[in-house]
Amino acid sequence: MKLLIITQIVDDRDSNLGFFCGWITEFAKHCGQVTVICLQEGEHALPSNVKVFSLGKEKGSSRLARVFRFYKYIYTQRKNYDAVFVHMNPEYILLGSFLWRWWHKPVSLWYAHKSVTWKLYHALKRVTHVFSVSDTSFMIPTPKLIAMGHGIDTKRFKPGMHTESTRLRIATAGRIAESKHLIEMLSMLDVLYARKETFTFAIVGAPVTKAEEAYAMKLQAAIAKRPYSADVHMIGIIAHHDLPAFLCEQDIVLNFSTTGNMDKAGLEALACGVPLLATNPAFAPLLAPYGLYVESGRSEDAADALQKFMNRSDKAAVVATLRNKVIQEHSLANLIPHILSAMR
Repeated sequence: MKLLIITQIVDDRDSNLGFFCGWITEFAKHCGQVTVICLQEGEHALPSNVKVFSLGKEKGSSRLARVFRFYKYIYTQRKNYDAVFVHMNPEYILLGSFLWRWWHKPVSLWYAHKSVTWKLYHALKRVTHVFSVSDTSFMIPTPKLIAMGHGIDTKRFKPGMHTESTRLRIATAGRIAESKHLIEMLSMLDVLYARKETFTFAIVGAPVTKAEEAYAMKLQAAIAKRPYSADVHMIGIIAHHDLPAFLCEQDIVLNFSTTGNMDKAGLEALACGVPLLATNPAFAPLLAPYGLYVESGRSEDAADALQKFMNRSDKAAVVATLRNKVIQEHSLANLIPHILSAMR
């Protein structure tokens, strides 16, 4: 198969979408040729059978210029692809579907987000398949939906060097957003501090929208009031390429999200052999059997679960089991062949 992929960013160092370079590389293993159209292009080292065409946002191109380039690329490259895979951007399906239908090129969409827009509704009418993480990560009921799990690069995210520390190293990763419930994490840390637990807390990520910037300021104010504020570090963005090394240094990672999905960052931590404590219900089936899931808003219960797990004698065996579950159910190496099989 010769495949056209349309995505936002091709940049291995991007903190949010750097992972997609791994997806492109995996697609290239199974396709004779891969053509990528992206909104902006940065650093990458993709296989020789991959060609990347940027719409030029990294150079400040106007929206009109980007639309013109989009049509230019899908037309001039039309003989170099048999099918189209759009990642998370239904607007490109609205722009290109009439041409792809004319050229008899099937179109599929990957979409895993709770938001539902008019663009998504109309794009759904124009695609052959919609791929998503689970039945609950695509909010429009449709027979076109195929649940696939996440695509975690378990060859990159794997157990690495982990030094011992006298303090418990706790971390969380993702956008600085209210839906991530970072202030609620501080409430759990309050309980640990009252119990004389010594710890550090690293927050990886940055706000994207104005609402998230306001939440980040609220979070900073909440941290400043804590007696352990010197042990809380808002690290900011870590390039996706560097994230595995950071995760491997942690003792436990938190995910208190209410997005409705298994956050990719949580699965990446598990793939690195780092335990994950979650109040995110999407993680309940995976983590509850090991005492690593508690209901949201129960700071005492979360602190209990964290301390109990860290004192388990079989902790290493549990962590290995959870990594194997990520490999079996969410590995990139399994995901991409399944997507291509459905598209054929």
